[in-house]
Amino acid sequence: MTTPLVTVCRDCCCGSAKKHPDVDHGYHLEVVRAGVAGHARFRVADCLDVCERSNVVVVQPSPEGKRRGARGVWLGEVLSDEAVDAVVDWTRAGGPGAAAMPEVLRPLVMPRPATKKK
Repeated sequence: MTTPLVTVCRDCCCGSAKKHPDVDHGYHLEVVRAGVAGHARFRVADCLDVCERSNVVVVQPSPEGKRRGARGVWLGEVLSDEAVDAVVDWTRAGGPGAAAMPEVLRPLVMPRPATKKK
């Protein structure tokens, strides 16, 4: 594939009305799904194992972005309409390695979690 990949976590902590009752999680999910259609691959993950954060979104670069040295960007607390729209706009512009990250997303960047050994 030649497009970025957007993964949205939705499980016990992410997308939870119990944890964030004032956020329309279903609406945000559909905004991202529809917004990146035709510009990126999209998937919903059951759990990304970062339960200390919530509403996690991961934007992986396209192969071209990877060749430019970009890596996946993990974002936590993607809770506002502004942040959701910024994820969509950035992805549509090419995502990591192809377009500058919107300023509104910078405070949401989190370290990629360590891989758990089985």
